[in-house]
Amino acid sequence: MINLVWLVPLIPLLGFIINGLGRNTLSKNLIGFIGSSVILISFVISIGIFLALGNDTVKSHEIFLFDWISAGSLKIPLSFLVDPLSSIMLLIITGIGFLIHVYSIGYMHDDEGFGKFFSYLNLFIFFMLLLVLGSNYIVMFIGWEGVGLCSYLLIGFWYTNSSYATAAKKAFVMNRIGDLGFLIAVFLIFTTFGSVEFSKIFPQAANLLPGDSTIALIALLLFVGACGKSAQIPLFTWLPDAMAGPTPVSALIHAATMVTAGIYMIARSNVLFDLAPVVQHLIAIVGLATAVLGALIALTQTDIKKVLAYSTVSQLGYMFLGLGVGAYNGSFFHVITHAFFKALLFLCAGSVIHAMHHEQDMRHMGGLRKKLPVTFLTMLIGTIAISGLPPFSGFFSKDEILSHVYEYNKVMWAIGVFTAFLTAFYMFRMLFLTFFGKYRGTHHTEEKIHESPKSMTIPLIVLAVLSAIGGAIGIPESLGGNHWLSHWLAPVIQHHGEAPDHATEYILMAVSVVGVLISIAFAYNKYVKQNHIPVADEGERSALAKLSYHKFYIDEIYDTIIRKPLDAISVFFYKVFDKKIIDGIVNGLGWGTSETSKGVRLLQSGNVGFYIFMMVAGIISLLLYTYLSL
Repeated sequence: MINLVWLVPLIPLLGFIINGLGRNTLSKNLIGFIGSSVILISFVISIGIFLALGNDTVKSHEIFLFDWISAGSLKIPLSFLVDPLSSIMLLIITGIGFLIHVYSIGYMHDDEGFGKFFSYLNLFIFFMLLLVLGSNYIVMFIGWEGVGLCSYLLIGFWYTNSSYATAAKKAFVMNRIGDLGFLIAVFLIFTTFGSVEFSKIFPQAANLLPGDSTIALIALLLFVGACGKSAQIPLFTWLPDAMAGPTPVSALIHAATMVTAGIYMIARSNVLFDLAPVVQHLIAIVGLATAVLGALIALTQTDIKKVLAYSTVSQLGYMFLGLGVGAYNGSFFHVITHAFFKALLFLCAGSVIHAMHHEQDMRHMGGLRKKLPVTFLTMLIGTIAISGLPPFSGFFSKDEILSHVYEYNKVMWAIGVFTAFLTAFYMFRMLFLTFFGKYRGTHHTEEKIHESPKSMTIPLIVLAVLSAIGGAIGIPESLGGNHWLSHWLAPVIQHHGEAPDHATEYILMAVSVVGVLISIAFAYNKYVKQNHIPVADEGERSALAKLSYHKFYIDEIYDTIIRKPLDAISVFFYKVFDKKIIDGIVNGLGWGTSETSKGVRLLQSGNVGFYIFMMVAGIISLLLYTYLSL
């Protein structure tokens, strides 16, 4: 079964080709069926591979397909690596991806670009599968660039809206900054190890001592790449703007695929990062800062998708915090649980937006829990899960990260716990503003509100179940479990970070849970009992609320210190260097040729006597030259 792994990415690629070519001729029902079926088939094969790997004594298989690039000592095969890490990623990408495809059938049914949308989704899944299956950094990089391309196509899917097209370009350009770091790292890896194959790099690296400057530089450059793809400070502002795409795109990008690529890449390269403790500390600091910043911005947002977008930024910060303290298992565990509850939350938001006829402002919602009972119940489960309350999935993964952070640095732990409290507050704020109180929209819209079709609600129910029970794969020993995920990933990730003793862990859990409950109670009191509605008038906001609502003016700062100076430089080069120097040289050559030809053409007069005179003059000149050169 493992040898059939090449079918997993190939089948979605076939779906992209079929739906892409037949987007204007095939019926919407057929397009939806093909687009979803190819992902389901890949999911079934992925389950078979996962089970086969579990029963196999050898936990790592390199499936060679063909020699791709061969130049001197550089040999790059197109080959796939099937091991515990990639097998889990296959299940996440194809499983969550299938549910999002099914959801899209109902959500996008009335869109004229239905066929094109499904072809893009299939292509996105293909490149993400290529990224996680690649047995070397080059194949990973091809998938890495491919998901960047697809994110551009999907974020700007409604490209006739100029702001959506701008958001797509912003995502594309900011990702290229990180991708340059990744590419330079790959060059440096080949120079250092003589290969880009994981199977040749990691055994060599295992023999090196921590603190090597070259390895530190490689790790730093890889981290820069991860910052771009996984939206860490300073390359995070593209992710909230990615909300311009249809809601299923938001769920796909923010939950199961693109933004987790950076975490996957660092977890895959854990041998290299363990040799660079300074870079690991930097990762922890950047991750913690991103988690706090994302949470602070989410506190005041009124667009339901923007709240979830900044929540994703914050949760990704948590994952990087875990990676920085060496808790690779905890971070990857959070990747899995986050895929469940964040996909659920985005799809629930899409269900609300669908019912509200594309209204996204929570100030115009309220009282929807009776009209959208399935959406409300599933969103409640997702909100509890992301808030970190037991026994839901988010509690176990977030607790594992925080317990390792506690052993690493107590101050970082305190800030991380405070961020968890903020997460609970802004998530329940979103839930209460959307589903509780009185309806605040127009009467015309209220009459048309109804629950979403089954093609949208069934994926919500499945994801809600996974969000509720998904933590079972990582129950710690302190709670009577054996942390199945940790044992499963042991062949790939040997260093698990420092964990506290059971008594300390119980105290940490209690602090986290009590703080989250207090945050929820505070949100309930403010937004349900007091029926507080976020103000629309800028003048009524406090200074801190203004900073948070305007995202701390980071986009404006980037615009002032980066974009405008670059624009000024480009204008200078255009007017001075390009037009006067480059164009001057080119136009000068043309002018010189033209003017010279005006004089030279006079020599072609047609007068035979003149021609004879020139011939005699030429002969005399040659004889004179020969005489003088003797």
